[in-house]
Amino acid sequence: MERLKIGIIGAGRIGSLHAKNITTEIPEGEVVAIADIFEDAAKRVAGELGIPNAYKDYRYILDDKDIDAVFICTSTDTHAKLIKEASDAKKDIFCEKPIALNLEEIDEALSRVKENNVILQIGFNRRFDPSFARVRELVREGSIGEPHILKITSRDPLPPPIEYVKVSGGIFIDMTIHDFDMARFLIGDEIEEVFAQGSVLVDPEIGKAGDIDTAITTLKFKNGALGVIDNSRKAVYGYDQRVEVFGSKGVARAENKRPDETIYGDEKGFHASLPLFFFLERYREAYIKEVKAFIESVREKKTPPVTGEDGKIAVVIAKAATRSLKEGKPVKL
Repeated sequence: MERLKIGIIGAGRIGSLHAKNITTEIPEGEVVAIADIFEDAAKRVAGELGIPNAYKDYRYILDDKDIDAVFICTSTDTHAKLIKEASDAKKDIFCEKPIALNLEEIDEALSRVKENNVILQIGFNRRFDPSFARVRELVREGSIGEPHILKITSRDPLPPPIEYVKVSGGIFIDMTIHDFDMARFLIGDEIEEVFAQGSVLVDPEIGKAGDIDTAITTLKFKNGALGVIDNSRKAVYGYDQRVEVFGSKGVARAENKRPDETIYGDEKGFHASLPLFFFLERYREAYIKEVKAFIESVREKKTPPVTGEDGKIAVVIAKAATRSLKEGKPVKL
């Protein structure tokens, strides 16, 4: 079968990651062009990976009739605009989260996707992590009975730069949005109420920028299950990513990934390796699997596993959490 021809818009950290994965790990796809407003970045990635075309203007990608799909890996404020333009160009689309910070912009983008009958998959890569996917499978098949309690721990090893914090939309949009999507994914039900509390405990500059760096968010699902998400911008021991679903018949849990599973003991106690330090390492397999799923959806003309509607719902929940934090009370969705 002929490989899916892909153009990538954005040659930063995530765009170059997808370019490398497709080129080296995914034979079903072929990156034929990459674009970035910093043309040197596009040329650097293209040169390293043997991508034939590198542009400053992304419209060369949209105008190329031979390109089947585009990956949108640019800053959040450009996502909705690029989704609309790519759908008008009849390109299937993979877009990193979030679609936009404004719900009207999201609705406009999703409407254009529907009008043009193209596929849109949102980059909630954690759904494709084998451990998290197995927890979801155990919940879905009833192995733990009716789900009662969900716990998600998501802590970064280091806070982002302050300049990024100022334009990120806040911790709930930038960071916890992954956990809101994971909560829906694991329980298999919609969230009907959120209550968020937060503090500035890591870096005072984050507080000065109008954000928080430590948060606890409680969730209530329509089926009555309860959830709690804890977030921190700084875990000194590494990238802390754990989930647990407790139910009437048992519990399913996914722990952190480490470079090795060796445990050794001495007179001071038992010791193990720290968790993998950053998301690019922790979710390496998930990033590959999500792209494979997108290509399969395009090939088979079927609904992708993470839809534009999923992307919108996560933003709605994040906005509700932000409002809850400001008002100091639960917010119904």
